[in-house]
Amino acid sequence: MFIKQFEDKALAHYSYAIISEDKMAVVDPARDPEPYYSLAEEHNAKIVAVFETHPHADFVSSHLQIHQETSATIYASQLVGADYPHNSFDEGDHFTMNQVNFRAIHTPGHSPDSITIIAADGEEQAMFSGDTLFIGDVGRPDLREKAGNLKAKRQELAEMMYETVTTKFNDLSDDVLIYPAHGAGSLCGKNMSDAASSTLGNERTGNWAFQAKSKEEFVEEILKGQPFIPHYFGHDVEINKAGAKTFRSAISNIDVKLNIEKFDADALVVDTRDQEAFRANHLPNSINIMARSESDKIETWLGAIVKPNEEFYLVVDHYNSIEELSARIAKIGYESQIKAILTLGNTQFEKDTQQLDYSNFKNNPDQYTIIDIRNENEFTDQKFFNQAENHPLNELRETTKNIDTSKPIVVHCAGGYRSAAGSSIVKNNLENAEVYDLSDRIEDFKS
Repeated sequence: MFIKQFEDKALAHYSYAIISEDKMAVVDPARDPEPYYSLAEEHNAKIVAVFETHPHADFVSSHLQIHQETSATIYASQLVGADYPHNSFDEGDHFTMNQVNFRAIHTPGHSPDSITIIAADGEEQAMFSGDTLFIGDVGRPDLREKAGNLKAKRQELAEMMYETVTTKFNDLSDDVLIYPAHGAGSLCGKNMSDAASSTLGNERTGNWAFQAKSKEEFVEEILKGQPFIPHYFGHDVEINKAGAKTFRSAISNIDVKLNIEKFDADALVVDTRDQEAFRANHLPNSINIMARSESDKIETWLGAIVKPNEEFYLVVDHYNSIEELSARIAKIGYESQIKAILTLGNTQFEKDTQQLDYSNFKNNPDQYTIIDIRNENEFTDQKFFNQAENHPLNELRETTKNIDTSKPIVVHCAGGYRSAAGSSIVKNNLENAEVYDLSDRIEDFKS
């Protein structure tokens, strides 16, 4: 069998195509199915199967679109309670595609309905582990208290994951290749390796989950220090359980208004331009979530700051950015919330002229209200200012009202990207406050 791994760096998401002779299967496909279609054509293969290891929380899958456009059968656990047409694929079930035999293992823990797909071609075996087994970690168990067909508490899911790790893979050899759905940078786990694949033997010796001495030790370790949960996670579980709209049609009907000279925003404005361009001119009611490159994770931060079903305008730097940004936002299922995509004309709307007296701040930090917008565990692990208050960026729109405005406010994060968004939120919410972004000068305060 031929296995192709696809990587979405912004979401740290891996999906897969498996080809045997003239047939192809896809595992956990991303929102845009075009790369899978191109690969199938390149190999003269017909897509016949789509495997969903579970209803994903961090991205919208194209499983329904692939089914509609290729007639491929979708395979998913019956526990999902999926609304889309599918064949149930649970422990003991098999599917043969030319020389490859696929079988399912029920591997609950990240979610109650997770399955791991084992693909075997002669002696060669590969494991598509979804969000169950990562390289160096296992999937977080705390996302299903409010979303999905099956809801379970984090303690119960953590205990399920322990049973999965200690019982479900024991009959597999050390040579089995492991292909997870996520890598380092994903919010579906913590402390994942940078490696994109591994072997079961390597994980048995190097992954902490296989080293835990007891269920209690395992549960304590997996539940501590998990990253925050963005607003959009539950929303995407529901979309994936029903099946998403076709990617092309979803982004083709978004209104576009170019070179605007007058505009009355009746909703939040998300400005994706560089921070300097935003400071020089932006629409009222704007916040700045930069999308300068793939490393600026607008998918994650948009979905963390803006709630599902909340409409917003999107400002981009130029016309050529519209298609790319529409596609990136569609990955988290927020494209229907965009009221219009805008570019600014020559009109001067609002600008930020305030400049931080950096020397005074450095010598007299007590004269400022310092807002640390990093995640709670980052703040707990290392504080850069003793007097700083923690207002995590994903909660900042709701907590800004609690910030002391009697002194100038300085916002910081770990490197400058998040503080651009954070300072714009504070300014937007506290109209008369004096607000500054410490940006990358936070480096001067790291010991």
